[in-house]
Amino acid sequence: MGKPALRTGHIGLNVTDLGRSIAFYRTVFDFDVLGEQTEGDRRYAFLGRDGALVVTLWEQSGGRFATDLPGLHHLSFEVPDIEAVHRAETTLRDLGVALVHDGIVPHGEGASSGGVFFTDPDGVRLEIYAPTGAESAKAPTGSPTCGFF
Repeated sequence: MGKPALRTGHIGLNVTDLGRSIAFYRTVFDFDVLGEQTEGDRRYAFLGRDGALVVTLWEQSGGRFATDLPGLHHLSFEVPDIEAVHRAETTLRDLGVALVHDGIVPHGEGASSGGVFFTDPDGVRLEIYAPTGAESAKAPTGSPTCGFF
């Protein structure tokens, strides 16, 4: 008897300002709001595409995401091609979002997969990448770009 199929369902993120985070994730990832509670003391939003839930936002935190504590390292989204990564990079730059590296970088020396790395308004590290097309970009270090801070 084999192992049953397993996929990531959705990612839940704590945020400090629900409205700001909804606007960010909708603009950068073109998510739809599938459900939300924006009033009262229990504020949240369910975001996704084509009716499929991808990210939930829960306004129940203060401060910024702590990269020095165990937990989430980064959240990665795959797009079909490097052109989609370029469009995402343009959107991020238009929003004034600082990129972790200067534009698109491969996942490592000689890798064809790669993308852009950035943080959301609360400091959660995010990645948008394509499986191929980044081989002409220069890798910033000898270690995987999606690994060490």
